[in-house]
Amino acid sequence: MAVFVDTSALFALLDADDRYHAAAWGTWRALAEQRETLMSSNYVLVETSALAGRRLGFEAVREFEQTFVPLLRVHWVDELLHERAVAALLTAGDRRLSLVDCVSFEALRRLGLDTAFGFDAHFAQQGFRRIPQRGAGG
Repeated sequence: MAVFVDTSALFALLDADDRYHAAAWGTWRALAEQRETLMSSNYVLVETSALAGRRLGFEAVREFEQTFVPLLRVHWVDELLHERAVAALLTAGDRRLSLVDCVSFEALRRLGLDTAFGFDAHFAQQGFRRIPQRGAGG
């Protein structure tokens, strides 16, 4: 089974003060023990790097790039996926939804995945299984 890893999970892993930090580490370890394929998109990598740099500093970016990114199989967003995500974003008209969120949903569908590791409630709203299931965030 492959699991899509969201920015919310990656940031929680990096930030010891994040309210989901412990849950994120528990899930990360469980996925590693099960030898799950960890997928993400280049948009998630950019978003995570920017967020970590802004909120946690350069050392967090270094840790992200050296510790976590090498363990991810990255799906590179092409023009069609980007256009579909923009269309979905504009159709949704929800200011709590981001372009990266919509790219992630489209990538999950394209890759045939049904599970996302993250704390963003939008994954469940889009019909994906979200892990961990407790500690829901918005």
